[in-house]
Amino acid sequence: MEPVDLGKIRNIGISAHIDSGKTTLSERILFYTGRIHAIHEVRGKDGVGAKMDSMDLEREKGITIQSAATYCVWGDYNINLIDTPGHVDFTVEVERALRVLDGAVLVLCSVSGVQSQSITVDRQMRRYSVPRLAFINKMDRAGANAEKVVQQLREKLGHNAVMVTMPIGRESDFAGVIDLVVMKALYYDGEAGEVIRKEDIPAELMAEAKKNRDRLVEACSDFDDKIAEKFLGGEEVSAEELMPVIRRATLALKLTPVFVGSAYKNKGVQTLLDGVISFLPSPLETKIEALDQDNNEAKVELKSDPKQPLVMLAFKLEDGKYGQLTYMRIYEGTVNKGDTIINMTTGKKLKVPRLVRMHSSEMNEIDSAKAGDIVALFGVDCASGDTFTDGKRNLTMTSMFVPNPVIELAVAPKEKTGQVHFSKALNRFTKEDPTFQVYRDEESGETIIKGMGELHLEIYIERIKREYNCEVTVGKPKVAFREALTEKAEFNYTHKKQTGGSGQFGRVAGYFEPMALDSERGYEFIDEVVGGVIPREYIPACDKGFKEQFATGQLIGQPVVNARVVLNDGSYHAVDSSEMAFKTAAMTAVREFYSKAKPVVLEPIMKVEISAPDEFQGVVIGQINQRRGVIMGTDNDNNYVVVTSEVPLSEMFGYSTDLRSATQGKGEFSMEFAKYSQIPKLIQEEMVKEYQKKRAEGNA
Repeated sequence: MEPVDLGKIRNIGISAHIDSGKTTLSERILFYTGRIHAIHEVRGKDGVGAKMDSMDLEREKGITIQSAATYCVWGDYNINLIDTPGHVDFTVEVERALRVLDGAVLVLCSVSGVQSQSITVDRQMRRYSVPRLAFINKMDRAGANAEKVVQQLREKLGHNAVMVTMPIGRESDFAGVIDLVVMKALYYDGEAGEVIRKEDIPAELMAEAKKNRDRLVEACSDFDDKIAEKFLGGEEVSAEELMPVIRRATLALKLTPVFVGSAYKNKGVQTLLDGVISFLPSPLETKIEALDQDNNEAKVELKSDPKQPLVMLAFKLEDGKYGQLTYMRIYEGTVNKGDTIINMTTGKKLKVPRLVRMHSSEMNEIDSAKAGDIVALFGVDCASGDTFTDGKRNLTMTSMFVPNPVIELAVAPKEKTGQVHFSKALNRFTKEDPTFQVYRDEESGETIIKGMGELHLEIYIERIKREYNCEVTVGKPKVAFREALTEKAEFNYTHKKQTGGSGQFGRVAGYFEPMALDSERGYEFIDEVVGGVIPREYIPACDKGFKEQFATGQLIGQPVVNARVVLNDGSYHAVDSSEMAFKTAAMTAVREFYSKAKPVVLEPIMKVEISAPDEFQGVVIGQINQRRGVIMGTDNDNNYVVVTSEVPLSEMFGYSTDLRSATQGKGEFSMEFAKYSQIPKLIQEEMVKEYQKKRAEGNA
């Protein structure tokens, strides 16, 4: 591939709620840009599956599990494209893709509109300040209503959403789109919609088209005085005047241009591609910050300049047949095959053995890549989120947000002989996916895997079987409960031990108190010791002791969250005090005084969105109430009801089967983690009793 001007590169992601048609849209983009020569459907009868779903599991289940990267050319522009999963269980895939992308396309279903995962994806886009376009897909489906979806974008997501194209017809009559910027009707002819025919707008749609264009001009008038003057004066605003203003407002995250179409019916995709080029940023227009390790982590702005020293970020790892494949976004400088690069996290130097551009699961060898590119490297030992440089600058990129796992499963290999493969698989998956965690339960001796949901863990168990030929036995799913303090409690503990020779002595005093539940911090230590009653060198040992003890609560043995420890007094002995003595004093202080802080058990609460035909509304609400759920709202649309609720995760196991049987298979639901909340008193008492009994049996 010839070197391309940086202003002509677009790094974009396609994100949406599950089943909105992201992968189908990606498939059409690859076809129209000439990257593939035949279209295959996600659940196609030919058994080939979409290009971007390269895993067998993705093709079988018809869902995207891993984000897939590819590149293509539209006109003389290079597009690096990442198709991300829509299922909330694989949310970290969206998170890491958005961390390295410059722009995004938010795909929405014309019937379902803004759904629960659309809200999550939008929140992720905001977190990384990613400008986006919206694409209202599936305009050919019964119940398609683009105006309703634009309204939801405004109301539910708070977007300044405005149509740039509008549909010609809808449902089975959907024939093409009207481009509101140039005021022309576009039809997509040929076997796969590859021939674009421009016509005048049909007379019966002219009034509606004018009304929508006025809305577009009015929205742009907020960002440009010249357009505002013309709009107020009733003068015509040309396409040449509108385009740069739409672009500027989109890049400033003040406007969301909306495109309509049907990827499945091959309509509107090329126009969306034109929009990507026209309205989404190049690497030159994206603000990128790094932390200067030589200057107390001060923020440094990077320039997307190939001549600057090299800075790149490993954002995704995959284990292939040739070893670890590391996806990198190059922010600054140039990397060549054979160059020496340094992992800023570990300080290790390594040579770049192979450099490739990814086209889903295919690799295209390249000799060099520069700022703005997304490439993959082989033989690079690193973790997701590591920064690499050429050693000229001591910089690291800011890390991405990683949500905490909410569900646990005990797993073990069926055969003793499978232990090696089993360990290999778990090591690889924890490295690849920060939301997939593994630990050993010391009491039961079991290996516990933690993840974002049942499907998340189910996929990994299936991958262990297929990719490592290792059958796995699986325990019952367990919820990741937490413990929290509810009251302030003072502590004062002296640790004294006299053995032969020097003894141990350390006294710690202060108080525990709860922090706000939404603070997202597990533990905070505040040192208020004055007058040297505890020597400075022993303070970190106290902190360590408190922290270690709070990792296992006294009620049900789960981590304690949002606990603050204030250490304000103590005493030491000139001979008998040591780091060990103070660490032990801190740990025992937590054990002795924990109950005084009135601890409670917290459980993860999920936001659950259920959609089913109207006639099942009563049944759906009844089921939610039975599961200790709280109904947050209901919405009736097109003979379908959408119920939004908050339900404890522990009550959601087996729900899909119950919902299907109660709604004749017509009900669907999606859920995502919302918050931690206090468990009812009776359930807590039972859990504490059970935990104490288990401990007693373990000690017997």
